[in-house]
Amino acid sequence: MVRTRASAGSAAIIAAFAMLSACSQNPADQPDTVAPVETTAAEPEKPAPDSTETLDGTKLASFTGTAAAGEKVFAACRACHAVTAGKNMTGPSLHAVQGRASGTIAGYGYSEANKSSGIVWTNEKLYQYLESPQRVIPGTKMTYSGLTDPQKRADLIAYLDAQK
Repeated sequence: MVRTRASAGSAAIIAAFAMLSACSQNPADQPDTVAPVETTAAEPEKPAPDSTETLDGTKLASFTGTAAAGEKVFAACRACHAVTAGKNMTGPSLHAVQGRASGTIAGYGYSEANKSSGIVWTNEKLYQYLESPQRVIPGTKMTYSGLTDPQKRADLIAYLDAQK
């Protein structure tokens, strides 16, 4: 009789271990379990050519830019751009950029994305573009990731505005 109890006890222990191990299996190993789907952050949507909405929600009108401060910001841009009329470098000349259609400086090899963007450079559009160039013109050759400080964007635009 003791033997039967031991056998019954052993059987109960074995059954308990079997249930525990079944419960602790990786759900991905179970045939009717759906594996979790990985999600990634959505890329910001490309704005329309006439849109000036920024990612940070700021507007150029909320800032007063100064050309003197903007000239200091432009120091980082000088590696690729000039403000001298007709002087294209790695990037096109930014002389009198405001009011010009994107992708239209003669003698500069623009990306198809710039040429077909439909953008006319207003100060507000420049403000949006400088925040995230690839968002505004996906496929642009400009590799600069953007200027996140809204005051520095306003200052840079004031400097470019003075280069007419």
